[in-house]
Amino acid sequence: MCTDLIPLYPVYAVMFTDRSVTGAGLSGAQLSALFIIWSATSFVAEIPSGVLADRFSRRRLLIASPLVTGCGFALWTVAPSFLAFAAGFVLWGVGGSLRSGTAQALLYDELAVLGEERSYARVAGRVRAAEAVGVVAGTALAAPLLALGGYAAAGWASVGACVVAAGAAAALPEVSRRAEVPDDEDDETSWRTVIRDARRYVSAQRAVRRLLGLVIVLTWVAALDEYLPLLAESLLGQDDSPSTIALMMLVVSVGDIVGGLAAAHRVAVGKLGAPLAVAAAALIVGAWSGHPAGIVAVAVAFGVFGWALVIADAALQDRLSSASRATVTSVAGVGEEMVAILAFGSWALGSQWWGPATLFAVAAVPYLVVSVVLVARGATTSRAARR
Repeated sequence: MCTDLIPLYPVYAVMFTDRSVTGAGLSGAQLSALFIIWSATSFVAEIPSGVLADRFSRRRLLIASPLVTGCGFALWTVAPSFLAFAAGFVLWGVGGSLRSGTAQALLYDELAVLGEERSYARVAGRVRAAEAVGVVAGTALAAPLLALGGYAAAGWASVGACVVAAGAAAALPEVSRRAEVPDDEDDETSWRTVIRDARRYVSAQRAVRRLLGLVIVLTWVAALDEYLPLLAESLLGQDDSPSTIALMMLVVSVGDIVGGLAAAHRVAVGKLGAPLAVAAAALIVGAWSGHPAGIVAVAVAFGVFGWALVIADAALQDRLSSASRATVTSVAGVGEEMVAILAFGSWALGSQWWGPATLFAVAAVPYLVVSVVLVARGATTSRAARR
């Protein structure tokens, strides 16, 4: 929760484009360039950090993650400029990669120790909901912080939240996995053991590859949530103050919370098709509504997308080995960053002709495609079963 209690979250895209901050607000292309730098850094760091998590202490990586990210927020606050923003995103990318895959692996394996693996979706959904609560709290703090001390106050509060998150991570339990990751030879042999095990699971099991692909695709709109403040700004019209935008982001966060809690009711992956189609339609309607109330439909869409992602991730974790769980999950993280880079590049290109509303509506198309594939596959499976 503390990791996402960041007052800068709902307004940093607006801060980057605010001319009063840097003297010349960043263009849409420059904003997308920063996001691409962010994703490229995560792309490079994902699998190495996953191997680290499978080879060494996962808890220690979760402690380091927010501290690295917090250094980036401090840099933005002290010296706001394009170069500082870029360096901050590099730090954020490294910090995020230390957490990506690591958190899921630690959670699943700790549940496995208790014999509660089937509870993963429910607990992971609650974790996602708690993270969204953190976003809500950070967003709620953004308005008074901006009123009291501007972007600087929001920046330093974000740094403080990262420090608190590191302290919370230090209190997490962690069972030793030395029996699963042999350490009786040299380090190089142990690293190779982890990588070989991960490669075996991905290459030998078609179900693992399909679930990895589904998890990756389901992150598509999540990459575009960095542009949500711009969509809110377009829906507001003349009343586009940072404080009002922050409040609209609260609505989307509520959708994330509900979606996370809904993961307690686990369904088969094959039944995700219809809900995804409804969510895609809600995103299109909300984005094109031209009214602030449209953000409610957007929140519904993001809630369903988040719920579906938890369900798909749980199905994936059920098929992995503890010895390489974080590494394989980081493969999904690599795919996620590839999707993000594609999304950011598409936004940079599309923003030359279209506004945020149209771009978000177009972003719903991949979900419609996935929903059709899942429904068609489910129908094929049902016919085969009847035969």
